Amino acid sequence: MKKYLLHYSTNYYDPVYEYKDVRVPLTMLKRVPRDRLMTEEEWRRLGIKLEHGWEHYMIYCREPHILLFRRKKTEGDEKNDV
Repeated sequence: MKKYLLHYSTNYYDPVYEYKDVRVPLTMLKRVPRDRLMTEEEWRRLGIKLEHGWEHYMIYCREPHILLFRRKKTEGDEKNDV
């Protein structure tokens, strides 16, 4: 399998969720569905490595190469809400 360079954002927070964005190369976009959210198995097959509990929660049509992930905050997560 060809290696792709993925870029992971720093985590950001609101009162309920922790968020992270993953930027995939434009050459990889044909493997990303545009009409539905991906399952964990699908995004892991793309080579995305996140801890357990993350979900692909939204498609940003203007920048489909940026995949948006979130997971419920747990005690001990950052308290800085954005």
